[in-house]
Amino acid sequence: MKKKKRKFRKVAKAKGVPKKYLSGAKNKSSRAAEIKRTAERYKKGLPIDVKAVSKARVEASKKKKRKRGRKKA
Repeated sequence: MKKKKRKFRKVAKAKGVPKKYLSGAKNKSSRAAEIKRTAERYKKGLPIDVKAVSKARVEASKKKKRKRGRKKA
């Protein structure tokens, strides 16, 4: 008896990566490139610099702080 092939829902993609992964990124193309790079290394069994990947993702999703001006007396 043959096993049935699993079916998955289609996911909206942007730049070859699911849109959800790019939400909140300031530079979507660099985030997508980083995700693809990491995935490729993982598939090949090469080492991944987790610290660098984590840092890049944190930097990409940081919100800019608003500077508040001081009132002149």
